[in-house]
Amino acid sequence: MSSLFKVNPWKIIEDSFQPDKMRIAESIMSAGNGAMGLRGNFEEDYSGDSHRGTYIGGIWYPDKTRVGWWKNGYPEYFGKVINATKLIGLHVYVNGVLLDAAKMPVKHYYREMDMFRGVLTRHMVYSLPFGDVKIVSERFVSMYSKQLLAIRYTVTPCFDAEVKIEAYLDGCVHNEDSNYDELFWEQIYSDTDDDVMLVINKTKENPFGTPRFTVASSASVDTNLDIVSKYSEEGFASYTYSKQISANESACLDKIVCVLTDRDMPEIELKQQSKITLKSFIDLGYERLLSEHEKAWQNKWNMADIQIEGDPSAQQGIRFNLFQLLSTYTGEDDRLNIGPKGYTGEKYGGATYWDTEAFCFPVYLAISGEKVAKNLLKYRHNQLPQAYENAKKLGLSGALYPMVTFNGIECHNEWEITFMELHRNGAIAHAIFNYTTYTSDFSFLKNEGLEVLLGIARFWASRVHWCENKKVYMIHGVTGPNEYENNVNNNWYTNRIAAWCLNFFCQALALAGEERRKELKIDHDEIKHFNDIVDNMYYPVDEELGIFVQHDTFLDKELNNV
Repeated sequence: MSSLFKVNPWKIIEDSFQPDKMRIAESIMSAGNGAMGLRGNFEEDYSGDSHRGTYIGGIWYPDKTRVGWWKNGYPEYFGKVINATKLIGLHVYVNGVLLDAAKMPVKHYYREMDMFRGVLTRHMVYSLPFGDVKIVSERFVSMYSKQLLAIRYTVTPCFDAEVKIEAYLDGCVHNEDSNYDELFWEQIYSDTDDDVMLVINKTKENPFGTPRFTVASSASVDTNLDIVSKYSEEGFASYTYSKQISANESACLDKIVCVLTDRDMPEIELKQQSKITLKSFIDLGYERLLSEHEKAWQNKWNMADIQIEGDPSAQQGIRFNLFQLLSTYTGEDDRLNIGPKGYTGEKYGGATYWDTEAFCFPVYLAISGEKVAKNLLKYRHNQLPQAYENAKKLGLSGALYPMVTFNGIECHNEWEITFMELHRNGAIAHAIFNYTTYTSDFSFLKNEGLEVLLGIARFWASRVHWCENKKVYMIHGVTGPNEYENNVNNNWYTNRIAAWCLNFFCQALALAGEERRKELKIDHDEIKHFNDIVDNMYYPVDEELGIFVQHDTFLDKELNNV
């Protein structure tokens, strides 16, 4: 961990207020529960450099590309996870002064993410003209109920003071990475009835025919302050509380938040169901909700924890990695996947990349169990028809899985990646191999897995070409996995993974049996062709140096000292 954070085996600790590092800290202090996640923003106002971020799994928007030309198969949009309604917001006033760490001295600062409990805690002392004000905040994105977020917040002035807190939901948000600075949300409804603030918004219509999503956010407050007003307007709802308190007395507030989407129920039911679900959380109370959340995290750590002795930094680092993985994907919903940045922000659009299968999948096999890993494979099987369509757009057979996607359709805008970084197909096939090897669950391999492998095999068979001069199969015009160069011929890794995929498919088909071969309408000549490619694939090699070469002409480069 950076020196910004203290070394601790179970906690990420920040013990000094460093505004120039705020965005980094917000990313590191992010947390989620697979269904939604938040950056480590302050609940109260902060007008300094910050990126407020709330993200909901499966909620995205097709942002128009910034490219002025298209070729066949080139995506028209780049899918992006959408920054959603601000859920944690509190405007906090002490004697009429709005707390804002960018505008007043901070005398004490301590923040920690307890990874074992999944709880973010912060202690701050603001210096006001009247004296010091201590705030303590505690919050969690519930691993017990995926629709729940809860906050406990206290304000303690060292002097007699009026404390006023406006707890709010704000749906009027934007994405920092929007290509044209457009807003992605349409505000549908807001109210403050029955002691509940409610904001419902819906992704805007788009010209690409992708589905729209509706999200209902509701919240209720329990506090020792007196309610003084409530307010709602388009995309915004709030309750304001106030009280005169004595020196060193605390103003306490619990904010319970519920988030529902039309991915799980008809849009027309969201308003009523949001209030019903929120009430069930309120009835349990903050302490019980926290306890259940902590139990859920403990269950995960019982299976996932890796212990490293003698190296505290490495111990903290591996647990941080696991914490982020477990926060990002929990495996109950096979429509979701793993964005490369998790719920830490908008970078890479929050979309699915081949990173899932290449890097994340083996970890989930080990730390989360068979069902969780299988749902990652089902995600790809569910999108197999789109993979066939992606290959067809390029004039090829079989299935080409997208480099970047939410729904199976390619939405990456760089031609040298979209058209050429084809090894991604191999990562998906290899994940099926890993799953089968690790679990000995051959039923998936023989059914959904074999269908995916067939599509991938047919793609590779159509993408290779026969070189008559050398009597080998080659693959020209590709980008390797390290993206070192584009539009190269015979990248060693790409050629090898293509042959491996064909060989693995033939082995899986033999295991599945003759009846399965007939069901999939695979003739013996096609199998023979696949095996011929495997046996005669070309791999760049330098016999004199005794090395495999990354791709053709790689050794023709000018070597410069570094």
